Amino acid sequence: MDMDLDAIQEQLPQQTMKVSPRLVAANHILQLSSMELQQAIAAELDENPALELIDVPTCPTCGSQLQGSICPVCIRRQKPENQLLDGPDANDEPYYSQSLRSSEEEFDPITQVAAEVSLPERLLTELRAVVQPELMHVAEYLVGNLDEKGYLSCTIEEAAYECGVEEYEVDLVLKLLQSLEPPGIGARNLRECLLIQLEYLETLGIHQPFAKEIISTHLTELGEHKFSKIAQDLRISSEVVSDVWEFIKRELNPHPAHEFYSTSGGQQDGRETRSSYVLPDVIITERDGEFDVEVVESKRFLLRVSPVYSQISADLERDGDRYSEDEKRHIQQYVARAKLFIANINQRRQTIHRITTCLVECQRDFLSKGVRYLKPLTRAAVAGKLGIHESTVSRATASKFVMLPNGEVIPFSNFFTASLSIKDVIEELIENEKAPLTDAEIAQRLAQRGIHVARRTVAKYRMQLKILPSSLR
Repeated sequence: MDMDLDAIQEQLPQQTMKVSPRLVAANHILQLSSMELQQAIAAELDENPALELIDVPTCPTCGSQLQGSICPVCIRRQKPENQLLDGPDANDEPYYSQSLRSSEEEFDPITQVAAEVSLPERLLTELRAVVQPELMHVAEYLVGNLDEKGYLSCTIEEAAYECGVEEYEVDLVLKLLQSLEPPGIGARNLRECLLIQLEYLETLGIHQPFAKEIISTHLTELGEHKFSKIAQDLRISSEVVSDVWEFIKRELNPHPAHEFYSTSGGQQDGRETRSSYVLPDVIITERDGEFDVEVVESKRFLLRVSPVYSQISADLERDGDRYSEDEKRHIQQYVARAKLFIANINQRRQTIHRITTCLVECQRDFLSKGVRYLKPLTRAAVAGKLGIHESTVSRATASKFVMLPNGEVIPFSNFFTASLSIKDVIEELIENEKAPLTDAEIAQRLAQRGIHVARRTVAKYRMQLKILPSSLR
């Protein structure tokens, strides 16, 4: 007995992937920067009467919760390890109270490096982790030639001439600069800036059909709103072009450095002079050789469902007849929305804490000894260790900052590097050698790490590092 093929196809179950609104909201909250999170919380507080913020005074330097007018985190960082208390008041007040009273001038948050980080300083700090030392002067030249928009104001040829290097070396450093945040930094024009940001969004799982093609080939026409011409050239609908236009206005920033500079009226040599003040999202502290991770938001933003709405919501369960359908809908909608928002904030904290704890485990030497001990680590590797998606790691670490045990504030991106400078690895091998390694043996050790270089190349790098051969070490 024959059966109509169309009928068979209609009966087959179709599997489609649906993303729940809750997951979309959670991912949105996760990828927000600290400033954006504050704005999102403020907006939600304005729109939802069932949500309430518990006001907690926080430290302007690190963002931790204050105890009275004192930040215990900042005080603890200044306390000498061998400090002993003595005197008549030693048992009456905590150390930080006595310390501040005895020498208030010594504690000045403005002098804390963590409190003030300019964009050029932050970029150079990140570049030192990935750029070979002999090319750092190129990195400094490029960063020094960023305009107030974040664009590179010199050409590759000019940078190569001024720095005395080859053009391909400048191009290599520029690509590393363009891989940093804010996305689009170091672009040479608007088109390159937008394309860099598109690639960044794609790492977060955000895609817009035909956006790359339109920006690459029809950016001028797009600015002139010639949607029909673009659609005709690319053989797509005008609606698709319009969607790309809206996406660019909504998601991309033509001035990536804008948030770091403000037209406050004070400029010097045509450049803005205002620094960007960065509060860490996470604080890593060290006690007795162990590292502790604290997500600052857990103390900076304390949210709860309004007690009034909680009470009314409980009354609905016991005596719902007292309220009209509109009142019930109003209460249930806003209470549920508040609980979901709080749950997403808590999930954000937990995710950031898990990822930071994993980073601490992987980069203990970096935290203890400095950037030379930074190990190759990718977001995919961290995702694999935690059993989560790589895009989750990207969202959780994007535009967020960490305070290290030494008080320095760095972006999360500093923890990630696909590969280290070959010189750094050679120096590490020699520093940790039990017996002097020959150049050939170093080449073999490098090959075991997936770095394939000739023995004579090892010898050249070793000489540049001013390290003696094995026979003289």
